[in-house]
Amino acid sequence: MRSSRATATVIGVDREPGATTASVTPPRAHSSTSVAQKVAATVDSSTVQDSTVGRVSSPPLVLAHGFTQSGAAWGPLPTLLGDQRPILTVDLAGHGGSPVARDLPEAAHRLGRDGGWGAYFGYSLGGRVALHLALAQPDLVAALVLLGAHPGIEDDDERADRRQADDDRAGHLEAIGLEAFLDEWLAQPLFAGLPPEADQRAERLANDPTALAATLRNLSTGRQVPLWDRLPALGLPVLVLAGERDDKYTRLGRQAAAAIGANATFESVPGAGHAAHLEQPAFVAQRVRAFLTASGL
Repeated sequence: MRSSRATATVIGVDREPGATTASVTPPRAHSSTSVAQKVAATVDSSTVQDSTVGRVSSPPLVLAHGFTQSGAAWGPLPTLLGDQRPILTVDLAGHGGSPVARDLPEAAHRLGRDGGWGAYFGYSLGGRVALHLALAQPDLVAALVLLGAHPGIEDDDERADRRQADDDRAGHLEAIGLEAFLDEWLAQPLFAGLPPEADQRAERLANDPTALAATLRNLSTGRQVPLWDRLPALGLPVLVLAGERDDKYTRLGRQAAAAIGANATFESVPGAGHAAHLEQPAFVAQRVRAFLTASGL
């Protein structure tokens, strides 16, 4: 039987208000463990201490969300993932309680500061930020899961077009407001399979539209330095995921896994589009858990 949810304390992290939420479900207790031996998990930047047995347990899994979302916008995934390890949900730069970042390297630095040492799961924008973190500070990242994440646009003209498109979209957001913008954002083909009950609209509406517009400009894929030639430097275990109906990111995901090398695996999420973790959370959780177990984490 799953033990009750314990309280997590984040130690040694210089956080701005609202930047990090710690959501921890302790490891499943052995049947001989008494009720009095409940876990009090403490997370810091280097270890996870399991006070029940007095040893270091599995590293935390840090979840980095997509654009317009927040650390609260993961649906059932943290619960599905969290019976064996602490789960940390962060607000990326420009989302929730976190200020805007100048660029992706700054956003990655903040993610590492708030998440500390652990395995990282990044979705879409969060995947691009987590990828930057893994390349800049590999000592912090024990393993990496990327869902619908772009390593960067290599063609200069295409990158300039995307930069302009995101600048225009940011201006459009400022002009029409967040509610109308989300209507358009969630109507994109990328999210065609995402049912209203899973779209995390209420959580998205809690964001500051001015901060989102600045983030769309500053962290645009059009302003991202392509990372393809640096991918082979990732020596950690990597799982690359994409929804099977998300043709673009299935292609990019396969290419990214091949570029990383033998330590990377690509998997398709059946019956899902871009937001595969919200469309098929049980499948995604099972594959991530299996990946971390196979990686010895």
